[in-house]
Amino acid sequence: MSLSGRERRILAEIERALERDDPELAGRVAAINRIEAGGESMPAQPYGDRLRMWALGHVWMLFWAAAVVIVLLLLAVLTT
Repeated sequence: MSLSGRERRILAEIERALERDDPELAGRVAAINRIEAGGESMPAQPYGDRLRMWALGHVWMLFWAAAVVIVLLLLAVLTT
């Protein structure tokens, strides 16, 4: 569904008022519009790689802790 000429003019006026009143919010809205239009992918997050490595390390630690607990429980069951 496309916008009529009148609706486009009203939307442009709203966007200009938004840019004038809150430029930071206007920038975020413009970025969302570009993403939805397929103009660019999501912006890179500054801590993306670091956070991913931190999470991966903690997931492995939880995995190994669970494995040790299971082995200890099996050992306890088999020795009783």
